[in-house]
Amino acid sequence: MSFLFESPRKILKIGERVLKRDPNLKRLEEAVQKLDKVSADVTTFLHLLDSAKQEQKEQQRELHVARETGSLPTNDLIGRHKEKELVMEWLRNPSNEYQTILYGNISLLCIVGHGGLGKTTLLQHVYRDEITKEFDLKMWVCVSDNFDAKKIIAVMLESIDKKKPDLDSLDALQGRLKNEVMSKRFLLVLDDVWEEQDISKWENVLAPLAFGASGSKILVTTRTDSVALMFAKVIKKEEEIVKLEGLKEDECLQLLNSHAFAGVENHPDDHKKLRAIAGEIVKKLLGSPLAAKVIGGVLKDNLDERHWRTILESNLLGQSSINSILRLSYIVLSNPLKSCFAFCGMFAQDHEFDKDDLIRMWIALGFIQPSLDQEETMEDIGGRYFDVLVKKSFFDKFEYYLDFANYKMHDLLHELAQSVSIQECLRVDDSIKLPSIIPGTLRHLSVQTTDLDILRRIGKFKHLHSLFLFYKASNQDLCSALIEIFKASRSLRLLYIWAPKDLEILPEEIGNLIHLRYLNIYGHNMTRLPRSLSNLYHLKYMICGSTWRPPNQPQVDDFLPSDINNISNLHYVKLPKDCISSIRGIGKLKSLQELWMFDLRDVSGYRIGELENMNDLCKLGIRCLENVNDAEEACSAKLCAKRRLTDLTLCWSNTDSRNIDLDETVLDNLQPPKCLRNLIIKRYMGARSAIWMNNVNPIFNLEKIELTNCLEWETLPPFGQLPFLKSLSLFNMPKVKWLESKFNGNDKYHAFPLLEVLHITYLDVLEDWFEAGVAAEDGCLFPCLIELELYNCPKLKELPSLPSKLKSLEIDGIGWTTLNFCSNSNPIPLETLRVFDCPNITSLPLADEIARLAALRHMKIENCPKLISLGEMPTTNNCHLLLSDLRISDPLVLLMEPLRSIASLKVLRIVNNDELVSFPNEAEQWFLKVRSSLSHLEFYSIKSLQSLPSSFESLSSLQTLYIYVVPMLRELPNLPPSLKHLIIWGRRHPELRERYREDGGSDRHKIAHIPRIYI
Repeated sequence: MSFLFESPRKILKIGERVLKRDPNLKRLEEAVQKLDKVSADVTTFLHLLDSAKQEQKEQQRELHVARETGSLPTNDLIGRHKEKELVMEWLRNPSNEYQTILYGNISLLCIVGHGGLGKTTLLQHVYRDEITKEFDLKMWVCVSDNFDAKKIIAVMLESIDKKKPDLDSLDALQGRLKNEVMSKRFLLVLDDVWEEQDISKWENVLAPLAFGASGSKILVTTRTDSVALMFAKVIKKEEEIVKLEGLKEDECLQLLNSHAFAGVENHPDDHKKLRAIAGEIVKKLLGSPLAAKVIGGVLKDNLDERHWRTILESNLLGQSSINSILRLSYIVLSNPLKSCFAFCGMFAQDHEFDKDDLIRMWIALGFIQPSLDQEETMEDIGGRYFDVLVKKSFFDKFEYYLDFANYKMHDLLHELAQSVSIQECLRVDDSIKLPSIIPGTLRHLSVQTTDLDILRRIGKFKHLHSLFLFYKASNQDLCSALIEIFKASRSLRLLYIWAPKDLEILPEEIGNLIHLRYLNIYGHNMTRLPRSLSNLYHLKYMICGSTWRPPNQPQVDDFLPSDINNISNLHYVKLPKDCISSIRGIGKLKSLQELWMFDLRDVSGYRIGELENMNDLCKLGIRCLENVNDAEEACSAKLCAKRRLTDLTLCWSNTDSRNIDLDETVLDNLQPPKCLRNLIIKRYMGARSAIWMNNVNPIFNLEKIELTNCLEWETLPPFGQLPFLKSLSLFNMPKVKWLESKFNGNDKYHAFPLLEVLHITYLDVLEDWFEAGVAAEDGCLFPCLIELELYNCPKLKELPSLPSKLKSLEIDGIGWTTLNFCSNSNPIPLETLRVFDCPNITSLPLADEIARLAALRHMKIENCPKLISLGEMPTTNNCHLLLSDLRISDPLVLLMEPLRSIASLKVLRIVNNDELVSFPNEAEQWFLKVRSSLSHLEFYSIKSLQSLPSSFESLSSLQTLYIYVVPMLRELPNLPPSLKHLIIWGRRHPELRERYREDGGSDRHKIAHIPRIYI
């Protein structure tokens, strides 16, 4: 093709010489002249193509560099230490003496300041502080401008129970919250409050909190003083406010530099010019921490003086407006990142983003550019896009509990996303009417409504790429409205429908949406998916969130179209219950990345060989492995070829007697790839480990292992040699004798070098940590262990010494006689100690180590009949345990040091004692030592107890007294004026009931001062 780019005149001269002047050459000459023009156009096109490729390479480089430099440094609290100390001091201060007025138990503090000043960050640091562990309950609620009393109460309950409440009515939610906070000292953070007009709404939210214990605290963040005043009116208190102002210039510079130079290892004198420019930039940031973080992320992209000066001299940076500064951070994003960020304006303010799901949406809408690296999936690339936006502070990460993390966008950044996407994105809800004029550029629409007429108007928008429908009403015409939408909006790439009341089935017209890539449906009564779904051959992500199956619903096998496996582009599927296992011939879904539970059957289309070509799987669970007939069939799964597999679960259905050799053969031939991180095996009945498990190399990268109900397994693999193993759980393996056996002649090494969590339960014959002849080097057994739980391992030998980093130890049914703490002088980080049903324990050396046990807060000692000592107190040491929560079965433990001298205890539970009749005099006197701290006292299942200590009257801080199943107790002692809750439940003596009954009990007057009594 190179001749196309030669001069056309030169070609003509050659033609004249060779062929003379043939008449036909006239046409040839004209054709060559046209080729000359084409040549010019092609040259221009190739230049454009090269330019586009170069731009793509630059974007790829930016994303790769961002991945390689690592995460931002720990988000230190810069410039807010004074304000934090004010809040901490407020938390420490006891509340006023108990008042009979409503909310007398609650103190309120409001953090007030403009957007972006760090109100939320301040309270995040407070919320994580050690001092907040003193509260019985902690709740964090992001309120935002979309105020809903029921939603706020539901989030409070979710903070407590770690699960969403299954309640709908306000009354039911209030009742549940009241029960949860009853007599408990709580800390509640209400973040980002806007609503101030309708006080009655807040009264509905706060009413259940009046039943909490005295000393409960509420922290509020808001932009306006009027919100603080409103709260003060509701709980009838003087308003207390901490006002946030902008950071000082040096503090702002410190924050900007921490982001701009994150991950840069150099001497402080390096980058002097850049640091000087940074000093000029912060003068324009108005003291805003948010602006400092975001601009720091912009500067971090390129440590080049020209780039930094461009930012400094930007018109937007000079407009003395936070919004202008943030807009600058958007402008410098690459085009794909701009699209990803702008799309987030579709979601409500303070929306909690699920990283994986948002990435799926970005991919479905074409925002993610393919990588030059053929090994990378679109999900990998999308993950890097997201991480870049996190590093640039467009998203903030929130971790509510151990395995759950989500992300939020600051209000000002959310406003920015909405402003830059205003021509393409539109959100409509019941408070915002659908505009009469819709821009022709509209591509993304979110509608939350109970009005079907609004849904019917959606059909007019024929060029939509994404549609989010939230329909709460109960109306049978919903289906007809959806039919109109599906017929008209044929350009949809993304469809999200949330209709919990009436969406039993999607109309078949959904088959018209041939461009659909992402489908997410939630319908409470979903009975089946439309058969036409199988025609959506572009569909990559299908999520169906139906959570309840009516009695007349068809079998699982009928929920999906029979030919659902025709959607060969599916990457991710989430379906109710076991629907995924109903897919016959699932092996045709070769692009599937997650298959959590595949139930094997000895029927064509459901055998393990279906997995053979599913090499994109990252997470895989296989059940019913007893249906694998031989080694050849097990091999056909080709697990080892799945180079992206990180999570694998292998389950047999039961532990019934079966061919042990076959189980062993099957597991031998299910060797996973070396990239595996998490492995779970359940109900394996082989006597030995799989061959591939006995060599460290194939399982080298494992981080988490869980073995459950493997009844015949005798010798464990060399788990102690795995360099990255962080969590090991062994449950009901009654033939295992050693945690670590001797392999490959290696008899001394660093055992379990990174293990943080170890749970061992029902290992009846477990004798020792190592087989004879194997030992860890001194100090190298569990060097990183944080949590150790041992249950029902009666023969297990004591540890030579407890791991030096251990924070939580729980032993139950263990044959140990004592605990061995490390012999060095370092502090012992143990926070929780629970010892239960240990018949041989004679001593716990707490007093001996009291100077090193400053972190210990929670302790349980139950059913240890031989326990006679908690150690000996050093004669020259005035240290005391700082326990806040103690649970015991024998009150005599209270008379052993260091418990004898304790003065900080807040909660005491005495439980499960059939022999205690009354408290000895010394125990009665012990209660006087904790009279100023003890707030919660509980007696449970004390079947012979006839009297309580008379010293209870002096417990000046006692707020709650629970008495459960104490059937011989006939009379209560005089109770202190501070008591707010008296609860007597379960079996109780008839005389007690008669004495204190509400309508005329002879001793009712003795407890009449207690506000809340339940007998």
